[in-house]
Amino acid sequence: MLRTVARDSLARNSVLIMASTVATAGLGYLYWLLAARELAQPAIGAATALISIATVVSMVSNLGIGHLFIQRLPGTGVAAWSRIVSAGLLLGCGATTVASFTAAGVLPSLAANFAFLRSSSGVAALVVTSVALTASTLLDHVFVAHRASHGMLGRNLALAGGKLATLAVLTGAGWGGAGVVLLAWTVPSVAVTAYTLVSMVPRLRPGARLGGAGIGAEVRHVQGSLGGHHLINLAQAGPTALLPVLVTARLGSEANAHFYVAWMTAAVLFMVSPAVASAFYAERTNAGSAGLPRAVAVVVAVTGPPALLLFFAGDRVLGLFSAGYAAEGELLLRILVLAALPDAITNLAVAHWRSLGRFRRCLRLNLLMATVCLTLAWLWLPGTGIAAAGLAWLAGQTAGAVVVVSRVILRARKARA
Repeated sequence: MLRTVARDSLARNSVLIMASTVATAGLGYLYWLLAARELAQPAIGAATALISIATVVSMVSNLGIGHLFIQRLPGTGVAAWSRIVSAGLLLGCGATTVASFTAAGVLPSLAANFAFLRSSSGVAALVVTSVALTASTLLDHVFVAHRASHGMLGRNLALAGGKLATLAVLTGAGWGGAGVVLLAWTVPSVAVTAYTLVSMVPRLRPGARLGGAGIGAEVRHVQGSLGGHHLINLAQAGPTALLPVLVTARLGSEANAHFYVAWMTAAVLFMVSPAVASAFYAERTNAGSAGLPRAVAVVVAVTGPPALLLFFAGDRVLGLFSAGYAAEGELLLRILVLAALPDAITNLAVAHWRSLGRFRRCLRLNLLMATVCLTLAWLWLPGTGIAAAGLAWLAGQTAGAVVVVSRVILRARKARA
């Protein structure tokens, strides 16, 4: 088995991407477990709300540059490589800074539950957290583009471990409140990003020098990405990032704390198919011979065991946080587990179509799922509680999977005709 993974580039990089995500999620799980035990629920709710907003801001403003890296970096010379990466990071982080200030100015007037963004400390936390997320996401895609996901694994382990250690030190020193959660979240992010830029990137591409030269020449490529990769990414990741924000807006910060813990627990399932999809797309752009059946086999093999565990013993897992988290989140977690199958179908379909250049088809599918999910969540949350977010997610993913399966069946019938 290990020899097969080592020889197969798709399997190897899929496993490394998943290992990175699993390790990050595992350490993140310990992070939130420590936070839940040491801090009050309102503090956890406010911190998770801000991190959720930062996630949305980063997702909206990273300009689709990550997938542009995967598309353009393989096979380029050192000078062009340096220009592409430098311009991508500067443009992505610059756009995120602008979007962060805009969000901080707009959101408090839309919902009272976002009042914490009226303070200068709240704005600063949002800006730093959002930019750190964008930089981290783009650097991960640089490693994926080179099928060097071991670098991604190393930096994400350092990042997640740093967050956990920082939180332990701060809470051990008697500090409390949402600010502690945010400090422990952002400071290691900035430190690991700086180390990646100074030490890891030059080793990945010997001779590369990051700087501001040539940024103007890359603007047109980024503009092209906005109409392709970025719109696809926004529609695909939008519900994931927006659901915690909708829960906060409709139900409040304390309800979001319960939702976020169950959502984070289910993330172990939702990380698999995106990881395989990214490796699959990277294989195609590197002229690899990756086949869709191989990608499906990897997803099924990795998703099955944890899905069974979370469906039948999810209450015990949530109970590690507290009895309250288990009581409030058990039903939601089971609904999210059921959504893992249609989620895998749609993620692999989008990766396959993206590799064929069929961007409009990808966008239409993702827009359908996002519209169904977010509309139903907004309508159902006040009357149903946090389980409504899971039902809306399941409905959106199922609608997308039905479209994909129907398309496959129609294509098979035409081929036989």
